[in-house]
Amino acid sequence: METKNIMIVGVGGQGTLLTSRILGGIALHADYDVKLSEVHGMAQRGGSVVTYVRYGEEVAEPIVEEGQADVLIAFERLEAKRYAHFLKKDGVLIVNDQRMDPITVVTGAAEYPEGIIEELSKKYKVYSVDAMGEAKKLGNSRVFNIIVLGVAAQHMDYSREDWLEVIEKTVPPKTVEINKRAFETGYMLS
Repeated sequence: METKNIMIVGVGGQGTLLTSRILGGIALHADYDVKLSEVHGMAQRGGSVVTYVRYGEEVAEPIVEEGQADVLIAFERLEAKRYAHFLKKDGVLIVNDQRMDPITVVTGAAEYPEGIIEELSKKYKVYSVDAMGEAKKLGNSRVFNIIVLGVAAQHMDYSREDWLEVIEKTVPPKTVEINKRAFETGYMLS
């Protein structure tokens, strides 16, 4: 099997690290060699966070190069725009349709770009989801990242049951049921 490259991008506090641990877990569950790497912009909530998950028969390094990502999972629109160039020509971009203003927008030094998803859709295969809205329907806005993962799971070669098993082993015990429901919600959206 050719090495698969997945990137997860978001801002601090959005669950990118948990999501990468679940992705690494599903690849290990399938007996692949897995490499994970995290890159933090600002070390506090609100800073850009990027995680790389690479898996295959033998993976030499954890970093995904530009133009090599099979799947890019973005928890926020501007982060999707910022990292879209990492996608392969036939790669898939899963975007949570949420706006989180960076400090430059908050202070008035910059404007938040309009039409990001429409612009990205002209060049890439984009799946947009209102994961925050769906998470609120479930009664827990913190599981929006697992809803996005459920959408992304449709573009990876693992069974629904395997995903649910890995989620159960990875998330805190008291959150297992809500995370499983969140994954199922996203899985049914695609």
